[in-house]
Order: sequence, then C-alpha cells, then structure tokens
Amino acid sequence: MDSRNDVSEFLRSRRAKVSPDQVNLIVGGNRRVPGLRREEVATLAAVSVDYYARLERGNLSGVSDEVLDSIAHALRLDEAETSHLFALARAAQPGPARRRRAAKAQELRPSLQRFLDAVTGAPTWVRNDRMDFIAANALGRALYAPVLADHVQPANTARFMFLNPEAPTFFPDWEQNANDVVAVLRGYAGRKPHDRSLSDLIGELATRSEEFRTRWAAHNVRFHRTGLKRMHHPVVGGLELSYEAMELPANPGWTMFAYTAEPGSASDERLKLLASWAATAPSELPAPATLDQRS
Repeated sequence: MDSRNDVSEFLRSRRAKVSPDQVNLIVGGNRRVPGLRREEVATLAAVSVDYYARLERGNLSGVSDEVLDSIAHALRLDEAETSHLFALARAAQPGPARRRRAAKAQELRPSLQRFLDAVTGAPTWVRNDRMDFIAANALGRALYAPVLADHVQPANTARFMFLNPEAPTFFPDWEQNANDVVAVLRGYAGRKPHDRSLSDLIGELATRSEEFRTRWAAHNVRFHRTGLKRMHHPVVGGLELSYEAMELPANPGWTMFAYTAEPGSASDERLKLLASWAATAPSELPAPATLDQRS
C-alpha cells in the first residue's frame, strides 16, 4: 500500500466532510470544493498554508503530536479517525534501515479454548486483524456456521462479506456491515502498513469486489467495540444480538467477541434454540480451519 497516497486521500476526504458552518466560518458563495479549503484548515489548525499543503501531499515526516492534534481538531476527527491519523504519522517517521522480521505465528492456547468452551450461554469467538476466524465456543461456531463453511479457508469474515453470495442473506444489514468491515480493515492497515498477509487480503478484495473498492476509496475508519448486529441464520431465522469486543493482550491483534440477546425477546428464544441444535448436532458444526494465526 502507498502510505503517502493513503495520507493524502485520508486528509482530503476528511476535509471534504467538514462544512464551514460546522467550524463557525462565515463564507461567501461560489465555493468550488466540498467542505473546507486547505487554507481554512491551516487557519483552524494554526499552521501555515504551505505546511498543511505538505501534509496533505502525504508527507507526515517529522510532524509533532501537537500539530496532529490541531489537525484532528480542525477536521473534527472522531476517536477512530484521530487514532488512524497518528498511526499514519508513525508509519511515516524515518528510522534506521533494518530488515523487518516476519510476524511470529501465534498459537491458540488450550486455556483460551477452555475459556471459550466454558461460555455456554453466549456465542463467543476470536478473530485476528485480518478478520480470520481463530476460535469459538460451540454456540459461536453454530452462529457463524455459514462463514465457517465458506469454501475458501481459513474462514474470513471480510472475504465472506464481499465474495460470498450468501452474505446479504446472512447479514440483512449488509450495506452497513460492509461499510463497517472496510472501515475496521482500513484502521488495521494504518496501524500495520507492512503486514503482508493483511495487504494480500486487501489486494484480493479490491481486485475481486467493486463494492469493496468503492468503500476502500472512501478512507473511512472506525472502532469495532460494541453494537447491535442482525443476522438471518439458516437454522433458527432472524437474530438481533448485542455484541461486546475485547482485545486479548496475550495475543496482540486478536479480538474476542461475545453476543447476547435481550432477555425474553424472540432473538433470546431463537438463540436458545440454536444452542439446543448445536448440542444435538455437533457433527454439523464446522470448526475453524488450521491457519497461520498471525496478528
């Protein structure tokens, strides 16, 4: 991935999203650009127009945290966008030339799998920064059975979202889910610009999916921490589940997700039905494939 181009396109796309009214600027008519002009961002950030123009050309080398904070404030960046800007800046800093070591493969610890298996009332699963499916409890495997059954292994939620024709049925809110997947991947890519496996996945999706390419070009980023997800499961039907995401410090890059339903709701009853099905038909549950589990 071209880091300078990523910086340039990210700053331009954020500038285009901010209207003069949002930052209390009084302007005349006949504006030729959406959002703010470069000189307006420079004024708001208290830097020179030439300096901001250099940043927007993709050159973040040597930029201070104070300037980045000022740019983030001027562009009204949220927490995820600000984190992404800082990640792009870190990647742009010059350093001593050295050979990069390949990421060490991470193994699924038996204790982590035992913990997942001990969680019986909530679908719980783990993924890495590529969105590869790492591990799950029985209910998690049951919930994500269509993803795990994908003919391309290891199972990957981003690949399923954009390349599997069953995805819009399994995820009724496909448009929003697709936006979220790309925004999360964009954030990961900013933090790990030299991750070859992540770059390969993004390249594959960009090559094979116009829907992915369009969203990737928007340069949106977001955190995936908590929220509501709707699914249409082939065994039990519609589910509306709240999820919580937890990073696993012992495995950098791995995130664990747990899903719950509102007590007494139709989704709660269907989740219990899914648990019964998972308990009585374990041979029908696909297991995560063996994979090189790098962060």
